[in-house]
Amino acid sequence: MRIQSWGILVHHLYNDKASKKSANLSTNSDLLVQAKFYGINLSLTLEVALIGAISEHRRRLWLEDNREAIHSYNKHAEKKGVFGDGLRVFNGAMRRLRNPNSESKMSPL
Repeated sequence: MRIQSWGILVHHLYNDKASKKSANLSTNSDLLVQAKFYGINLSLTLEVALIGAISEHRRRLWLEDNREAIHSYNKHAEKKGVFGDGLRVFNGAMRRLRNPNSESKMSPL
């Protein structure tokens, strides 16, 4: 079964065809009683939590690995702009919001 997170399939984070492996876990007994009462699937709940934790760790590592490139790109974009600046309809409106005294070359909507 593929788990959906915010409407996005997350099967690319792990091998969803891998066999199941039993694990011996300890948890708060009251939580366990309530989970059983409400019919909460513990295995599925653990998988969803692990997907979230792994995704967050991978996101942090990616940001750390790419921090210098992101900073460099942002500096370049501040100085020179980006490819679509002249194509965006809201470009002039955004520029006026940042600097209300400047005249925009774009016609209003």
